[in-house]
Parts: sequence; structure tokens; C-alpha cells
Amino acid sequence: MIGVDTPDSLPQWLLLDKPGAPQTGAIQQHRFAHARWFWLFEGTEWHALRKQGPVLIDLRTCPALAELCQREAPYWRGLLLGSEAPASALLTHLRRMLTVGFGVHHRALLSYYNPCTASYFFDACDAGELSRWLGPISQLCWFGGTWADRANGSQGWQRLLNPGLAVSPLAIEEALSAHQKTRLQTCLLEHHTWQWCQSTGTDYRTLWSHLQEGLTLGFSERAVLDGWLWLRLQYPEAVPDLPLPGVTQKERLERLRNRWQDQQPR
Repeated sequence: MIGVDTPDSLPQWLLLDKPGAPQTGAIQQHRFAHARWFWLFEGTEWHALRKQGPVLIDLRTCPALAELCQREAPYWRGLLLGSEAPASALLTHLRRMLTVGFGVHHRALLSYYNPCTASYFFDACDAGELSRWLGPISQLCWFGGTWADRANGSQGWQRLLNPGLAVSPLAIEEALSAHQKTRLQTCLLEHHTWQWCQSTGTDYRTLWSHLQEGLTLGFSERAVLDGWLWLRLQYPEAVPDLPLPGVTQKERLERLRNRWQDQQPR
């Protein structure tokens, strides 16, 4: 991934992340109604949610919006695409990217159109994987970064160029690599940390350290991990005695809570 000040040239397409910036969707439909655009979810298994989902906009039919996307990048959340492919071919590829496989019986929606998700997912692709995932897209740009970048105020322009290697086309329900899965899991954890920062006013690095400590202690269940974060914020200097007693994660957390409460001076 390459950080840049702004894209080198005006992009041809905007994949607008309406779920991440619903106010821009309303502006797009009224102020730029003359632009050519498509619901990304249309004709897919998420067809019923198409009006709440991402929108692919042909910026060549609306140069004013193309310039606005660069001047007000944090407001127009989404991906800027460079592609000479016909709209039908580009849409087919983008829709195929939506569904990914996890093992034999699991599948999920990949929200690659979200700038934060893109900052993790595409960063986990090697040259061959990038060639396959980008397909007919020659250049991909977005303004953003990871959730940690957002918390630290260090977001910026990101740009990817398609290596153009000879690879097999993207499979239906493409299986994710181990590295891609790890990066997406990090995305979820860092997003959770960022949400805690917003609700508690605690420094991001402090909360991230607490979350990592909780995972090391074996608190991987969402409710238990949240309980651990509350406990650690109440007792920032306490040291857990290992191994923690208890059978379940919840039981181990409750015993640790009781121990730390009993150790407080009365």
C-alpha cells in the first residue's frame, strides 16, 4: 500500500460506502441525480438491502463529483476506481468480491468498499492475490487507514496499482488466505477498541494494550472480553495471578474480579 497526497488523476468510478456515510448518499441522489450509478447489491443475495448498500457511480458522467471526492475526501467515504472495463464487467467483478468463504460451511459479506476494511484487507494481499482481487480495476484509491490510524489522527490517501499478473479469475466465494483472515480479525478488534475509546474517553493505546492483555489471559468471548476491559479500567495497576482459576472464561473473570475487589483497602 502506498500513501499519497492525492490520486494522480481523476478517477473514473466512485464506490460510495453509503452504510459508512449515509448523509452523502442522500446528497448523491439529489444534487448529483444526473450521474450514472448502480446499486452494488442489486441482483445479489443482499438485493433486499440494495438501497441501504454501496453505490457505484460513473464519475465521467459527473466531473464535479469527481473533484469533490478529492477535495472533501473524509466526507465522501468509499473507493475511487480506475478501470476501462465496461460497467457490466466491472459490476460483475465487484459483486463477486462481496462473498467470501471461511472453510467448508461458512461464508460472509466482505465490506471491502469501506475504507477502513480496505486498509486491512488489501494490505494483506500479495502481488498475485492483488491481481486477482482487483481484476479489471487498474488503480484503487481511498482516503483513510486503519482504526488505529483513525484514533491517532493519521489517516491519509492510499493508492494501489494492479500488478497485472497472469492469474486465475476470482472464484465464486473466494477463500481467504490465512494472512487476510488475520488482518480482518485485527480490523474487528481495533474497531472494537476505537468504539471503547469513543464511549469512555480513554486513550486508544491504553485500551488496545488492555484488550491484548485480555486475549492473552484467554478472554476471547465478546461479553467476557468487554467485562475484562471494564475491570481493567477500574483496576489499572492490579496484576492477575496466573493461572486464573475457573472452568469457563466467565467464571475465571468473575473470580479475578472478586480477588481484585478483596485486595482493595477498606
